[in-house]
Amino acid sequence: MEGIIPLWKPRGMTSHDCVFQLRKILKTKKVGHSGTLDPDVDGVLPICVGKATKVVEYLQESNKLYVGEITLGFSTETEDASGEIVAKSPITKPLTEKEIDDAMLSLTGDIQQIPPMYSAVKVNGRRLYDYARKGESVERPVRQTVIHRYKRISQPIFSEETQTQSWKFEVDCAKGTYVRTLAVDTGKKLGYEAHMSDLTRLSSGGFDAKEAITLEKVRELVEGNRLSEIFYPLERAVETFPKKILTSDEYQVIKNGLVMPDSFFAEYDDTQLIALFYHQQLVSLYGKHPSKPGLFKPIKVIRND
Repeated sequence: MEGIIPLWKPRGMTSHDCVFQLRKILKTKKVGHSGTLDPDVDGVLPICVGKATKVVEYLQESNKLYVGEITLGFSTETEDASGEIVAKSPITKPLTEKEIDDAMLSLTGDIQQIPPMYSAVKVNGRRLYDYARKGESVERPVRQTVIHRYKRISQPIFSEETQTQSWKFEVDCAKGTYVRTLAVDTGKKLGYEAHMSDLTRLSSGGFDAKEAITLEKVRELVEGNRLSEIFYPLERAVETFPKKILTSDEYQVIKNGLVMPDSFFAEYDDTQLIALFYHQQLVSLYGKHPSKPGLFKPIKVIRND
């Protein structure tokens, strides 16, 4: 039993909850997710099973696509709708679409973020959320990320009653982006307190919402002995990698994890990991040797049977 399940994570569950449920449904312990989604967020969460757990890190490297909602007028301790309100800045006059769009455009490209206190980032060996829950403050590291596209996808809605203004957005971003923080920073650009009031992840790890499957569907397919309909091949995780097809003789050498001369990879860019395939299956990933010029070493051995 191996492969990738593009799970549609429901709201109210942590990513670990999903892994726990799948271990019970599939009756296997070798299950891991490819990137945490907050409990209040639903969407695509690729899950790796069996040998596919060896490629989790490559799924994590992918861009992510989200749709969500920003609300101006108040901020929360968690930067999303689940947290306690910590500050208010009532909207008495609605902002124009141009003001909003200009602020969002200014947050595209290479940007810096300070991770929210309620996050799993470690500082001095402790998670930030541990500090937050105990009411302790700590200096948070500045993180670099890339926002490829960030745009408004609905008309802004102004509420005179609550003195807030909200709109839907779409963001295509690099791994490690805190969308909650992006919402808060958008508010800062506009001069108001803000929070992320809704979020759904539409794609991750090269999988999109159309391919995603619910826990209930996984259970149904397992009970119907239709496992083949659940898994995508682990090779999906390296679709964008340079690929080298091995001959039978080359496979006998590569499967043992031997260091190879760079002439073996002469036609490839030595700054990238190279995916080696045999009989359409990923065997290993090779990269430039860090201390021995002219040599390539196995960075990850996937199959050697």
